[in-house]
Amino acid sequence: MDRTFVDWMARFLGFVMVLALLVPHGALAEIPSGGVIKEIRIDGTQRVEAETVRSYLLVQPGDMFDSERIDQSLKALFATGLFADVNLRRENDALIVKVTENPVINRIAFEGNHKLTDDALQRELQLRPRVVYTRQRVQNDVKRILDLYRRNGRFAATVEPKIVTLKQNRVDLIFEIDEGAVTGVRSINFVGNREFSASRLREIIQTKESRWYRFLSTDDNYDPDRLTLDRDLLRKFYLSEGYADFNVISAVAELTPARDGFFITYTIEEGPRYRFGKIDITNELKSVDVESLRPLITTVEGDWYDADRVDKSITAITDALGNRGFAFVDAHQPKVKRNPDTRTIDITYDVKEGPKVFVERIDITGNVRTLDSVIRREFQIVEGDAFNTSKIQRSKQKVKDLGFFKNVEVTNAPGSAPDRTVLNVALEEQSTGEFSVGLGFSTTDGPLADISIRERNLLGRGQDLRLGTVIAQRTQQVDLSFTEPYFLDRNVSAGADLFLLTQDNQDISGYQQFSIGGSLRAGYQITDSLRQTLRYTLRQDRIFNLVAGVSRFIADQAGERVTSSVGQTLIYDKRDNRLDPSDGYFVSLSNDLAGVGGDVRYARAVLSGGYFYPLAPQWVVSLTGEGGTVIGLNDRVRIEDRFFVGGDNLRGFALGGIGPRDAVTSDALGGNTYYTGSLSLGFPLGLPKELGITGRVFTDVGSLFGIDEDPQGINDTSAPRASAGFGVSWASPLGPIRLDFAVPYLRRNFDRTEFFRVGFGTRF
Repeated sequence: MDRTFVDWMARFLGFVMVLALLVPHGALAEIPSGGVIKEIRIDGTQRVEAETVRSYLLVQPGDMFDSERIDQSLKALFATGLFADVNLRRENDALIVKVTENPVINRIAFEGNHKLTDDALQRELQLRPRVVYTRQRVQNDVKRILDLYRRNGRFAATVEPKIVTLKQNRVDLIFEIDEGAVTGVRSINFVGNREFSASRLREIIQTKESRWYRFLSTDDNYDPDRLTLDRDLLRKFYLSEGYADFNVISAVAELTPARDGFFITYTIEEGPRYRFGKIDITNELKSVDVESLRPLITTVEGDWYDADRVDKSITAITDALGNRGFAFVDAHQPKVKRNPDTRTIDITYDVKEGPKVFVERIDITGNVRTLDSVIRREFQIVEGDAFNTSKIQRSKQKVKDLGFFKNVEVTNAPGSAPDRTVLNVALEEQSTGEFSVGLGFSTTDGPLADISIRERNLLGRGQDLRLGTVIAQRTQQVDLSFTEPYFLDRNVSAGADLFLLTQDNQDISGYQQFSIGGSLRAGYQITDSLRQTLRYTLRQDRIFNLVAGVSRFIADQAGERVTSSVGQTLIYDKRDNRLDPSDGYFVSLSNDLAGVGGDVRYARAVLSGGYFYPLAPQWVVSLTGEGGTVIGLNDRVRIEDRFFVGGDNLRGFALGGIGPRDAVTSDALGGNTYYTGSLSLGFPLGLPKELGITGRVFTDVGSLFGIDEDPQGINDTSAPRASAGFGVSWASPLGPIRLDFAVPYLRRNFDRTEFFRVGFGTRF
């Protein structure tokens, strides 16, 4: 046979097969035009009314037989999605419409899914029980399920829909799922980087390479959206290091043939490194002296260019002028001049009057559970105020800091007039309930279990309710706390605490202590960095279960006492992070006065502070200190109200290891005055940053002295004690772990030392 003829036939058959796939499963018998339609008969309907079918036809009895309009009627019936098959034919003067209805879904089931729940998958589907089944809808839902698995890092997942035919034209729809393995990131490579190593750049981006120790993280799963974020993180990093011409040329993710991993390659262009050139400021505002604005500028000529410092300068200028009554200020577009020859960038901050635009309305969407008022009270701008970009950005951050929302987006749209704008706040809520169980061990308390239940957004009102308990070898504690962040709709947080505490101090002082009580507190922000908290505490303490041969200074304090006290704490905090600071400082002053009723009378003051300075990334020098004194008012200070030093606040010495001590029994008696200080250097250990393992070297100094007892028979001195050592910290997924080894080099013979200290768990 002629080969040309065979090739032609193969192409023709292929064209016919493609055409067959594209043509719907319906039939339109050749219906000649001409003649009048006297009757339209509908066959095959079960659930669908015959009149419903007729409503989709473009011809009716009395119309002429028109093949084109009848063909359009066939397509219209298919487009309804109600029918699996449609057949139109002519019998004499009658048009016969025969339909085969699509089945109705009886139920939807999933098989093979273990990593994603049925509820999570069901939320992605458009199909529901009692909805008409169509192939197109099923295929769309299959795609949605696959997209969901890909967002969870499983690109090898497959989904096969199957149906089980039932009576009355019903079907069960079953999605058979093979989830496959997590599609991790095999490697992350950089092309074009000269100034920074690939390992340094991997620390900057959020996507991580798959490693065994990332089993509790999803950052090593491929996510296209995260890739976009990583590009922004790289650009922000390079701009902060002076590379103003930096550009990410491409970010390519290649899937392995086995579909079990990705190779990600960033191609970047660093460009030259710039320094700040001339720094100037121009001002078009009347009655504003330019020289008064210069101290607000943090950019310095000759320093390496840093885009973050430019933004901070703009914010400082805008805020300062806003506080001086200039509501419409435009300083967000400084004039930037690059000098390639000298590799400097001249910055001119251009301060001028901006367009007079007011906030007409603030629309909030996405808060299904959280009340609008909880969100609006965090905004530093209200409806009717002048539009202020800096205030809006700070308001957005404050809403994020609530911890109630996964995503917060604030955009503006034109209002009803040219000088009006509408703020649109789009939110995505997240779970605010917490149930935590912590197991750990500490040198102070021994084995411990920490169980707590907390709701940070009670009834959507932003209220915080927590019930927790700690069960340890030395300490048993139960506490209940409630906080209203905006008491009486004012920027004042108010709360109440109830507690029950049992402490076994027999090893250090020969007694046990039981305490029960509660407190009322109120706190308010004086400035962005300065906050004061006021409190009232009522508690009952009982000293009991004294060991045989206990110190006579402790034995005569056995029994119960009631303490009624008022107090305050004033804290000025400029740290970049309160939990793990690397820059900034803080100062705190706390005072308590007991004697407002009750059996105990004293005045107590505690002053603490700290300074943190980054020498290099992850290298942080910290200097912290604390001191306090308590004075009895017409009464001696009881042992439960004294200070104890040692353990965590003076490493190298045991809990209660320094201070006044019975010369005969060696029981720790506590002291009325103390001070502690620590100089520490934290540094990386060369391990991946996300492991959270860091090292430190430190030296601690402190003293505890003074007691309202007969000095005869008591070892007491104000001489300083000091120690030096090293330690390792791990921010583990199960809680913080801290190991410290310290050796005292200034001590007294009656002090109790402790060379090794371990803390593991949520509290230590």
